[in-house]
Amino acid sequence: MADPKGFLTTPRELPKRRPVDLRLMDWREVYEDFDRGALEHQAGRCMNCGIPFCHQGCPLGNLIPEWNDLVWRHDWREAIERLHATNNFPEFTGTLCPAPCEPACVLSINADPVTIKNVEIEIIDRAWAEGWVTPQPPVTRTGHSVGVVGSGPAGLAAAQQLTRAGHDVVVYERADRIGGLLRYGIPEFKMEKKRLDRRLEQMQAEGTLFRAGQNVGEDLAVSELRERHDAVVLAGGATAARDLPAPGRELDGIHQAMEYLPWSNRVQQGDIDAPPITAHGKDVVIIGGGDTGADCLGTAHRQGAVSVTQLEIMPTPPDHRPETQPWPTYPMIYRVSSAHEEGGQRLFSVNTRQFLGDEQGRVRALQLVEVQMQEGTFVPVEGTECELPCQLVLLAMGFVGPDKSKLLSDLGVELDQRSNVARDADFMSSAEGVFVAGDMGRGQSLIVWAIAEGRSAAAGVDRWLTGRDVLPVAIAPTDRPLA
Repeated sequence: MADPKGFLTTPRELPKRRPVDLRLMDWREVYEDFDRGALEHQAGRCMNCGIPFCHQGCPLGNLIPEWNDLVWRHDWREAIERLHATNNFPEFTGTLCPAPCEPACVLSINADPVTIKNVEIEIIDRAWAEGWVTPQPPVTRTGHSVGVVGSGPAGLAAAQQLTRAGHDVVVYERADRIGGLLRYGIPEFKMEKKRLDRRLEQMQAEGTLFRAGQNVGEDLAVSELRERHDAVVLAGGATAARDLPAPGRELDGIHQAMEYLPWSNRVQQGDIDAPPITAHGKDVVIIGGGDTGADCLGTAHRQGAVSVTQLEIMPTPPDHRPETQPWPTYPMIYRVSSAHEEGGQRLFSVNTRQFLGDEQGRVRALQLVEVQMQEGTFVPVEGTECELPCQLVLLAMGFVGPDKSKLLSDLGVELDQRSNVARDADFMSSAEGVFVAGDMGRGQSLIVWAIAEGRSAAAGVDRWLTGRDVLPVAIAPTDRPLA
């Protein structure tokens, strides 16, 4: 193990966030640099447990105790090798993953867990700074071609694995740039796009081809896609947003989160000077208390909203792990993200009855009511109705599956009971040679699951094309959704 007494002598410490008044003036990532020596001591808190339960929380099977020990011993070069052995993009998970590995840490039973996520991002940041991350083109070619539809984390992970295995890989993306939600869904203050761009440069140097602005099924016929490639990986994500069909939904000023968030990223890319949908000078209401809602919150702050209120129909979570969610599970507790720290109000146990408009057909307020859970149903509390003024409403209530596009219908793939693309234990859909990875098959989930599924789907593709077993499988068959 690293430091035999580290977990006893070193308290948990995280990098500080930049002062709120300063970070609201820009779109840079919110964290300050963390001292390398202090980081090595944080890694030294790892106990190298006989059964590392942090693995239970990590779908990628990251070798957490190993790279913690290597960082403690100042062997950062080997640490990035161990980290890359299971994770193609640790800078994505290091900035965006909610780190389910940390509440699964054995220290979490009665103390503060190891700062696994912080160690991870520091390893990859140093690796880039030192020039240790280089292209890994294949030594030999298989002669097989694979088309990957979708360039989010699942598609990119599958593409990199398949390219390195010697296949000719083309990634298709319907947006004008590669990256999926990493490009246009994640705000810059959460992950600066330079992290994505340098990975894409690495993948291009390895031989992966990217085709942006290609909406497969529309711009490129499915029949032509099948003719071009021996196998296809569907990694288009769960992009069908959950709606709120309350009276007044048709009013101007009510938008899905993914109608709102991409515009601020386009401003940062230099495409436009100002977003067509903006929170500037408005009272903003965000319906949905998850990560997407927090992304909208931080974006609205930076755009100059007058006020921001985030609504959640569920009750306020507890501050500590409830008995019904024992270690090592990921507990549903009250969490404060950097966006919440920047201001705004959070209301729990409330439901939107209707949207109220002005004479011009624009939203002016929400009619709310408090609710209580009774026998699995939310019941309104009489006498709690109120109006909440707003000129911009953002719906951030999650996603209900993939778009039921011409791509899926022309491929003839079957859907499961949750309207996701059904697949077997090798990630193959009902269509021969068509594989599915990430949210398109799993449903809305975490980035760490997307990368894990991309890696596992790549292994399934390679095995189907060649009969060999050379690519690692991140997810055990019993963990995979079955058709």
